[in-house]
Amino acid sequence: MLNMLPILPLSDWANSFVEWLTNTFSFIFDPIKTYLGSIMQFIISLLELLHPFVFIIIIMVLAFFVMNRKIIAPILVGVGLFFIYNQDLWDQLLNTMTLVIISSLLSVIIGIPLGILMSKSDRFQAVMKPILDFMQTMPAFVYLIPAVAFFGIGMVPGVFASIIFATPPTIRLTNLGIRQISAELIEASDAFGTTSMQKLIKVQLPLAKASIMAGVNQTVMLALSMVVIASMIGAPGLGRDVLSSLQRAEVGSGFVAGLSIVILAIIIDRFTQSSKNK
Repeated sequence: MLNMLPILPLSDWANSFVEWLTNTFSFIFDPIKTYLGSIMQFIISLLELLHPFVFIIIIMVLAFFVMNRKIIAPILVGVGLFFIYNQDLWDQLLNTMTLVIISSLLSVIIGIPLGILMSKSDRFQAVMKPILDFMQTMPAFVYLIPAVAFFGIGMVPGVFASIIFATPPTIRLTNLGIRQISAELIEASDAFGTTSMQKLIKVQLPLAKASIMAGVNQTVMLALSMVVIASMIGAPGLGRDVLSSLQRAEVGSGFVAGLSIVILAIIIDRFTQSSKNK
C-alpha cells in the first residue's frame, strides 16, 4: 500500500530551485567568486613572500604575548610549524590557513549581528532556532552541492560551505551570552540613561565576551574541520593531501597531512582560547 502512494518530486523541486537561484542571482555569485577568489590569492601571495622561518618566528612571538607570556607555548608552536615545513607541506599550510581565516572571519561578521538580533527579539529567535538546527544537523557533504552550483570549484565554494557549517555556534553563543546577563545590571544601565546602542557596546557585549569568544572558537574549529571536505570540490591545502592519500591508499602521507591539520587546529584553538580569557 505504501509503495502505491505518489512519490513527492522533492529532488526535482530542489534541482529546479537551485537552478533558479543560480541563474537569477548569477550577477551576485559571479562577482563574489571573482573578487573573493582574488582576495584569497592575494593573501596567499603575501604569506608566501615571508620566508617560512620568519613566519614561524612571528607566530611564536604572537603566541608568547597572547598565551600569557609563557615560554613553553611559543616553543611548542614553533616545533609544530617547523614539523609542517620539514614535511614539505608549507604551501598547503598557507592555503589551509587562508581558507580557515576567511571562512571564520566571514562567519563571525555574519554570526555576531544575528546573535545580537536574536537576543533582542523572541520572535526572531523562534524563527532562527530551527534554521540553525537545520544548518548544524545537515551532513557537511550536502553543502558542497549548492556551493559548486553557485561558485564552481576551488576555494570560494569551500569558503561558502564552511560558512554555512561553521556560523551557528557564534550565533547561538552570542545570543546566549547576552540573554544570560543579569537583569539587575541591565536595569542599572537603564537607570544611568544609556541608549540601546550604548548599553549594547558598553555593557552587554563586554559582559557576554566569554560566551561570544567561545562561539568564535567553535566556529574556527568547525571551519577547520571542513578543510578535508572542501578539498573534494577543488579547495587546495592540507585537506587535498589527505584526500589524495585516501584515494591512493597511502597511509603514511595521509597520516602526515592529517597530523599537520591537527597541529594547525591545536595552534588556532590555543590562540582563540587565550583571546577568550583576556
